[in-house]
Amino acid sequence: MKNFNKNNFITDLINIIGEKNILTTAWGKLPYSKGWRYGEGNALAVARPETLFEIWRLIEICVDKNVIVIMQAANTGLTGGSTPYGDDYDRPVVIINTKRISDIHILDNGKQIVGFSGSTLIGLEKKLASYGREPHSVIGSSCIGASIVGGVCNNSGGALIKRGPAYTELALYAQIDSSGKLILINDLGIELGNSPKEILNNLQFKNYNEDQIEFPNKRASDNEYEKRVRDIEASTPSRFNADKRRLYGASGCAGKVAVFAVRLDTYPTPKRNQVFYIGTNSSNVLANMRRDILSQFKHLPNSGEYLHRDCYDASKKYSKDTFYVIDKLGADFIPKLFEFKRILDLIAEKLKILPNQFSDRLMQFISKFSFNHLPHRMEEYRDKYEHHWIIEMSDEGIDEAKVYFEKFFQKNEGDFFECDDKEAKKAILHRFVAASALGRYYSINQKNIGSMLSLDIAFPRNELDWFENLPEEIERSFEMKLYYGHLFCHVLHHNYIVKKGIDAQKLMGKLLKYYDSKGAEYPAEHNVGHEYFAKPPLSKFYKDLDPTNSFNPGIGKTSKKKHWN
Repeated sequence: MKNFNKNNFITDLINIIGEKNILTTAWGKLPYSKGWRYGEGNALAVARPETLFEIWRLIEICVDKNVIVIMQAANTGLTGGSTPYGDDYDRPVVIINTKRISDIHILDNGKQIVGFSGSTLIGLEKKLASYGREPHSVIGSSCIGASIVGGVCNNSGGALIKRGPAYTELALYAQIDSSGKLILINDLGIELGNSPKEILNNLQFKNYNEDQIEFPNKRASDNEYEKRVRDIEASTPSRFNADKRRLYGASGCAGKVAVFAVRLDTYPTPKRNQVFYIGTNSSNVLANMRRDILSQFKHLPNSGEYLHRDCYDASKKYSKDTFYVIDKLGADFIPKLFEFKRILDLIAEKLKILPNQFSDRLMQFISKFSFNHLPHRMEEYRDKYEHHWIIEMSDEGIDEAKVYFEKFFQKNEGDFFECDDKEAKKAILHRFVAASALGRYYSINQKNIGSMLSLDIAFPRNELDWFENLPEEIERSFEMKLYYGHLFCHVLHHNYIVKKGIDAQKLMGKLLKYYDSKGAEYPAEHNVGHEYFAKPPLSKFYKDLDPTNSFNPGIGKTSKKKHWN
């Protein structure tokens, strides 16, 4: 770049947040410039601000010097959407990591919250406990330290079917207009002043009172989702990332604006919960149950998590250590564990005597010496049944479900049991650590196998033939296939290991073409990142939000060039 002085630019950043919070060494930047599962690229620097106004000042300098900004919180995304991707950007890149800005403000006696850019779902769950409320997501990515804002930016979540994916029309964010001017948009519904400094500092230090909190006619959640998921005859999916209904401001923005804070609804904590464990050897049985429950039940389940037997086995073997950590130390320890793994792998890269993916190899070795962690009744169902479905009901829905299951399995293949508290916790945890099994298997066997592939698919709500049945031409290309997902909303995760010598990208093209023929949408909840193409509604949304293409360019395999050229 002409007239760009790297040293002067770095000095400008240091003058705002101090030298220790500007990372410029390859070693220091790597945990931020490499995706948790996918993608990495070069960044000129990583900035770690402590206040909202510091973010604004950092972005101002980047805009002035024609530098790309990638906003990042926990960096737990599965498709590489919060890191650089490759080294072919036409301008320098700065990553602004917001984890130090983790404040959460409680509004309306806990019915709503304002989550700052680095706040986490785990932190929110703890903060809401005393109010008898819960966030939109209390399972899944929340266990690995995912941020509140990251969920909104990617329309993620939705496993809890009464709550739907993360969505709000109330947010505070910075946008760069078509003339290249940085502007601050306060759609939080809180009177905070006029200038960016006033607005951001007043929010940061809670310099506002109840009279300044408005309740505009805007949604702070996807409050239509329950009705939508119940429409079992609809030929479109219940939720997917390119859904135009849920692209609004910060919601679904994928980092094309810089989000300082979001305002979200919360939900009453159920008085009691009951988990039912279902097993069958027929995917049609689960398809019929799904339609019955969504169309006939007065009270929807909290969640319904599917696990195929092969995935059950892989999770038991390759996700055992993660299971133990969460079970014994709690979900809050998981971010620390992943940070430790990253550091260990970085050290191993420096020391040539240690193998690649050293942390995975070490943890897998240690896990061999631990006892079987799964309850006896689950293990019995593993031997008897190919398909496993974990359904959680609450309050009045518990008796409704029990009566239905008893009657249903008098006439249909399969069975169910009511989990006690210990079984319930372990069943749900076993399902959610399954996501790490493929990566672990790949890490310790990669010399003998091909690439990893993953699909995040949303089937039409009226689809009956939901279980994958691939053409033989595609089927014979795989070393391993693992299936799990959220069956009520027809969002399935398919993870594959390709046989050695197979062209993974060509194979992915065939898979996507097959699912196009079934009317599926993808991705469903992990967002496009740098792994999927952003379909026209999504790419148009990105261009409208960021006409100069200065925030997170290249997302969804779009252009990385300024002004999208």
